[in-house]
Amino acid sequence: MDELVDILDENGKPTGEFCLKSEAHRKGLFHPTVHVWFYTEQGEILIQQRGKDKATHPLLWDVSVAGHVSSGEKIETAAVREVEEEIGLDITEDDLERIGTFKEIHKISNNFTDAEFHHVFLSELHVPLHDLTKQESEVEALGLIAVRQFAEETLDLVYSAKYVPHGTDYYKSIIQEIKKRL
Repeated sequence: MDELVDILDENGKPTGEFCLKSEAHRKGLFHPTVHVWFYTEQGEILIQQRGKDKATHPLLWDVSVAGHVSSGEKIETAAVREVEEEIGLDITEDDLERIGTFKEIHKISNNFTDAEFHHVFLSELHVPLHDLTKQESEVEALGLIAVRQFAEETLDLVYSAKYVPHGTDYYKSIIQEIKKRL
C-alpha cells in the first residue's frame, strides 16, 4: 500500500515535508518506521518470514512486526496498528516498551533506497503462536525461536542470508534487551 509518510532529516528530525512512501523510497528520503519484537517468558522470540512478493528482502526472516508510520501518525499508534494488521493481535500502547531508534539505509536498486529510522519496541507475547493471524499479503510465515539460537544465527555469517541484514549492532541490541527481561 502506498501511503503518505513524513520526511526526516539525516538525524531523524521531521522536516515538515511528506510524500508517498514510494517516492521516499525512490529518492532515498529518510522516513519513520516501527519495529515490534515479541518475546515469551520461555525465552523465545517471535519472528516473521517476509512475504514472497515484498519489494525488499522477500522470504527473509525479520522482526516480529514492522511497518511504516503514516504521515502525522503517532509512533506508538503506528506500532499498535501494524501489530493488528500483520499478526492479528490486539494490543495497547501500554503493552509496548520502547528500546530505541535505529538509523538504517539499504540501497535495493538504483530506484529504491530504504532510508529509515526504526522506532523499536519490545512486547511480551501472551498468546500461543496458533492464535496469531498472519497478514497474507505481507507475511509468509511466523515462528518462535529460542533467544540463544536467534543470537547464534543473527550474529553468524553462515546464517546471514536467512535474515534481513539489519546489522550486528541492531541484532545485539535486540537480543541484549530481551535477555534483560527474561
